Amino acid sequence: MTILAERLSSVKASPSMMAKSRVDGLRAAGRRIIDFTIGEPDFPTPAHIVAAGVEALHSGQTRYTASTGTPALRQAIALKLARENQLTFTPEQVVVGCGAKQIIHEALAASLNAGDEVIVPAPYWVSYPDMVAIQGGVPVVVPCGKASAFKLTAAALEAAITPRTRWVILNSPNNPSGAVYTEAELRALAEVLSRHPSVWLLTDEIYEHFVYGAAVHRSMLQVAPALAQRTLVVNGMSKSYAMTGWRIGFGAGPLPLMRAIALLLSQSTSCAAAMSQAAAVTALNGPQQCVAAAVADFSARRDRMVALLNAVPGIDCSDPDGAFYVFPDVSGLLGRQRADGRLLGNDLDVMLFLLEEAAVATIDGASYGMPGFLRMSFATSIEQIEQGCRNIREACASLR
Repeated sequence: MTILAERLSSVKASPSMMAKSRVDGLRAAGRRIIDFTIGEPDFPTPAHIVAAGVEALHSGQTRYTASTGTPALRQAIALKLARENQLTFTPEQVVVGCGAKQIIHEALAASLNAGDEVIVPAPYWVSYPDMVAIQGGVPVVVPCGKASAFKLTAAALEAAITPRTRWVILNSPNNPSGAVYTEAELRALAEVLSRHPSVWLLTDEIYEHFVYGAAVHRSMLQVAPALAQRTLVVNGMSKSYAMTGWRIGFGAGPLPLMRAIALLLSQSTSCAAAMSQAAAVTALNGPQQCVAAAVADFSARRDRMVALLNAVPGIDCSDPDGAFYVFPDVSGLLGRQRADGRLLGNDLDVMLFLLEEAAVATIDGASYGMPGFLRMSFATSIEQIEQGCRNIREACASLR
């Protein structure tokens, strides 16, 4: 007999968290590992945001808040969405959670019945399919490879929709590929959704500020406001403001869905931390130079990592338009032989080879629904990027 629910058999641990644990374990054992798995900015939370959190503690903001979030933060979020995204939401349409991840989880919990389908374009953030499965839903993975620049096309979306389709998840800028949807691409997807009024859209925009070159972030609702009554916009403080540990995310959408999410929050975490919410208000309402500075740093790091990886025979790395990851194609290394005779048969083998022989930690593309690739974060210093890529080049040169 077991106490565990049967549905857990279809759920995997987060590969990102597993990679972090693996790196932490190797470092504890004395290995010097260059970590390209990190999904968080390497710079500290800006000082004025930290000061706001400290002031909140000193002023007694240490108690429960409403499950939906403090009025001040919900107002700041509504103003941010209007100012930066030209989206109109009232504070009542905003719910605050312990990270964007919680908002997505609770939205799926509030809306999925057993057997309901959720369209998940691949490559995808590792948690989407498993969060669907936890709720008894069926993740319908739609491969979106290099030929479509790792983006869902209107034709692929149309082909994936069935009478059981409940949601489509759209992540732009994308983790892991860095793909950013253009306005024309969003319009084409919106046209498909207009023909299927029972299908809802979840837009994960957590990397919205991290776009490079000529790329521009557009929210689907900027392009197709008619979808507002069946769209959930998800975002948070973790990436743009280096606030991963503060655990503040938010969703904005139709009132019935937001009330359902708030109900679930009231029965789980109760509310996000009061002092974190106060700091988030300052982050959103205060100066934004810290965000612009981070984007400039990441742009330079992106350029350097792409150039160095493309100098390694067998690795093909395209320029990501957004986020802070590269998603190199390592299929050119498959079939090669390590010094001990072991073959590199897939991207997992390549990941382990780089960890063992180059002391560089990456994450296999299969974990993101796209075998043959690796996800590598450039949310680290130029020095670490150069050393890590040098290690990779030397290790790959040893292959036969």
